[in-house]
Amino acid sequence: MHSQSETDFSRIAEAIHFIKNNFNTQPGLDEIAKHINVSSSHFQKMFTEWAGVSPKKFTQYITISYAKKMLGNISENETPTLFETSIETGLSGTGRLHDLFINIEGMTPGEFKNGGENLIINYSFTPSIFGKIIVASTQKGICHIAFVEEEEAALKNLYTSFPKANFNNSSEQIHHQVKKIFAGNFTDFDKIKLHLKGTVFQLKVWEALLKIPMGNLATYGNIAHTINNPKAARAVGSAIGDNPVAFLIPCHRVIQATGLFGQYMWVAKR
Repeated sequence: MHSQSETDFSRIAEAIHFIKNNFNTQPGLDEIAKHINVSSSHFQKMFTEWAGVSPKKFTQYITISYAKKMLGNISENETPTLFETSIETGLSGTGRLHDLFINIEGMTPGEFKNGGENLIINYSFTPSIFGKIIVASTQKGICHIAFVEEEEAALKNLYTSFPKANFNNSSEQIHHQVKKIFAGNFTDFDKIKLHLKGTVFQLKVWEALLKIPMGNLATYGNIAHTINNPKAARAVGSAIGDNPVAFLIPCHRVIQATGLFGQYMWVAKR
């Protein structure tokens, strides 16, 4: 005999499977609820409790994930247009695709497809008390900081994040300010501007990290509450793991509710 929680889990798993297999028809709440034999109102509540997001938002995530895969699949023989991408994902046109990208990715589909084209990024390697780092910036501000084990791998990671940008191995004033911070001159924090690329959710999480006072800690649950999404602790963890600017955006100040360290992106020892 199955418990109610086991039954609910099975239904949610089936709903997720249904959405993944049918997102290109953009199924609505009623259609998905009917598929798992529950009322629409009960399904909305149950799905949100289990998944941390609404069925509509989950469908949007699946849709945009496929759209990004299409737009990133560019070669001499295959260059999908925005219209082709919108139709393939079940959206009615490029306007809906545009709105979806703006709401979730914080950029237009064209900007995503361009992959940073015409963007000039200056980068440099520099030592810090925590090991070598790579610093990269646009004219708007710091867009990337990472700890480095191998310079070649670090550059490859940077190029992958901005596949069509133009790169210069050049140190700017803003890079010198970063060096001062890693040397212990924390008064320069306010002088540094960031130029971040991420989803609306990721940007909210990273902004919340910036508000953690120096010398203080927070849990994943704390951050979820800060962004008014208390059930999204796991999603918060994923966004923290995607932090593009090490140290300045202090993902190292977030620990588990038990008091243990999580899996720090740049190794727990550091």
